[in-house]
Amino acid sequence: MKRSMKRGRSARRAVPRVVALVAVAALALLARGAASAERKPFTSETIASLKAVGEPRLSPDGKWIAYAVTETDFEANSRNSDIWLMPSGGGAPRRLTTSEKADTNPVWSPDGSSIAFLSGRSGSMQIHVLPLTGGEARKATDVPGGVSDMIWTRDGAGFVFTAETYLDCPDLDCVKKRDEEKEKSKVSALVHEALMYRHWDTYEDGKVQHLFHVPAEGGVPRDLTPGLEFDALTYWLASAGRDFDLSPDGKTIYFSGKQDRDQAVSYNEEIWMVPLAGGEVKRLTTNPAADSHPRVSPDGRRLAWRATRRPGYESGRYELVVMDLPAGEPRSITADYDRSVGAFFWSRDGKSVYFEVEDRGDVDLRVVPAKGGEIKTVIGAPAAGNGYHRDVATGPKDEFFVYRHRPMGHAFEIFRCDRDGRNVRQLTFANKDVYDGHFVPQIAEELWWKGPDGADVQGWLIKPMDFDPAKRYPMMVRVHGGPQQMWVNGFRNEFAIFPGAGYAVFFCNPRGSGGYGQKFCDEIQGDWGGKVVDDLKAGVRAVLAKYPWIDGARVGAWGDSYGGFFCNWLEGHNDDKMFAALVSHAGEADQWSAYGSTEELWFPEWDLTGTPWERPALYDELSPVRYAAKFATPMLITHGELDFRVPITGGEQMFTALQRLGVPSKMIRFPDENHWIQKPQNARFWYASILEWFDEWLKK
Repeated sequence: MKRSMKRGRSARRAVPRVVALVAVAALALLARGAASAERKPFTSETIASLKAVGEPRLSPDGKWIAYAVTETDFEANSRNSDIWLMPSGGGAPRRLTTSEKADTNPVWSPDGSSIAFLSGRSGSMQIHVLPLTGGEARKATDVPGGVSDMIWTRDGAGFVFTAETYLDCPDLDCVKKRDEEKEKSKVSALVHEALMYRHWDTYEDGKVQHLFHVPAEGGVPRDLTPGLEFDALTYWLASAGRDFDLSPDGKTIYFSGKQDRDQAVSYNEEIWMVPLAGGEVKRLTTNPAADSHPRVSPDGRRLAWRATRRPGYESGRYELVVMDLPAGEPRSITADYDRSVGAFFWSRDGKSVYFEVEDRGDVDLRVVPAKGGEIKTVIGAPAAGNGYHRDVATGPKDEFFVYRHRPMGHAFEIFRCDRDGRNVRQLTFANKDVYDGHFVPQIAEELWWKGPDGADVQGWLIKPMDFDPAKRYPMMVRVHGGPQQMWVNGFRNEFAIFPGAGYAVFFCNPRGSGGYGQKFCDEIQGDWGGKVVDDLKAGVRAVLAKYPWIDGARVGAWGDSYGGFFCNWLEGHNDDKMFAALVSHAGEADQWSAYGSTEELWFPEWDLTGTPWERPALYDELSPVRYAAKFATPMLITHGELDFRVPITGGEQMFTALQRLGVPSKMIRFPDENHWIQKPQNARFWYASILEWFDEWLKK
């Protein structure tokens, strides 16, 4: 299946250049392939050597890029970030900070003379300012609990930032005293009177997040949203980045957040405004669904944001909405575009809007006229390759773009291209030494097949290191979470570890995945064990038919979150013995108990079409542990005890059933991890344990 997006005459003129790029890439792949025997396998230990390259931040004149690089200290079991600077045209990067604590989130002053950033060097994340003329960074805030995000004011005289406060505290001195009193108290009880009383991995502690203003030279921060009962900004995975913006005249802050009393049930995020000088917070939107990521046009005359149409559904299609200020009629400029709008930004002249979009295994940058009209691809395949193209920043007059790119062959690095998406160049090479010394797959072979009802489904296969078609290899099937998410055809640790260990790796986007239109995404509602399972199993059969060197008797599956549920479901629905071993991380086992212990209740109420007492038969039907009588496949279960999204009871229920039934099984619990396994030594142990489990059952 080919993309339907047309590029016109400019695409035809680009053909020779694209061919040249492909030829160069092919030669590079051949060179790396020839040297693969000299490279070591990428292992769980290799992960710690990878540096994480952060979002590129362009200076106002477009000449410099500031960005954060995160490195791992494996022995200390920690990570640390520092700020780096490099010319936007390419060149040697220069390290600006060397603190033993994290320095991150660089933001340029409006005149380009300084960089502000968040640093933990004083014990909590505070705003620091570093002049580029030289000298030490100056601390600009001392906020109890720290700062979580910030921007400069338009005149460079101050910052707008987010921090937590108590509703009844008149100032931050009160917050500091209250925190100290709680620290000294011998009473550890937490009293809850309403939902949501915990979120992800944190219990509610009586604080709320507000927006503040502070002078750049330091001073007493001023609460800009003192009347808000709930967090000013709402944190969830559907966020497209910083959810507040400042008007070009510097007078008005626009932000998005949820102030509904039923925080656990409502997905009704709204757009709000408040004067920077102080005053009443006003609500701009009345849409009962989600409105987020407000951005003001360069001339200050229009406001754009992302909006969904269906209340209570976090995976509804986000449209790009534009409204004339101060109080025009909102209008969608992507109403007929069957993809969800991600992070976006205005063109410098305000005539267009650029936005990120998930589409068929890639994350691309596209552009649409601000009045609506034809949507065109700017950064994406073939010129910019497959994979992630994220965190785009534009140079003066939109002459060029810098962005983070993550194809199959490497983790995120910073790239640059012209305004038409051509002349792509890699600017950073933070992990060159790792790739030079280790085998990392460069491509994944694309496959399409038909689901049982005729739907087109897409997937990819990665061949093992030192592939020999005369040999027979085991295969690991990777199942994504969400479920309304999408595997991207880009680098992941396991996509490098398993091929290096002699496995084929198969991953796909079955029903429920994003990036294939809203209908395809919606079809998983109330059907978690139906079409999505049929799609994936049809994909496995298609792979086995196309690649005879894969041993169909040695296929395993591994999934996290919804993918963990999927593998729990397969445990009781493996009558065809397609899978010889399973790994479930953070998976649900019983939908009744999962509903009663998770936090964002709008999710199960949408995906399972109601509460358990409204839909008891469906909750029973979609509870994997209720099929325990059919459990027979060796299974590894892993779970974090601080996971409040999918509490560890799901893993415990599966493990108990497997053990009582005598099914080969093992459970690994991480007392200090949440939904993700993040601490360096835990991560190494986690990946190594999963590989060891598959080796035990697929390499006999």
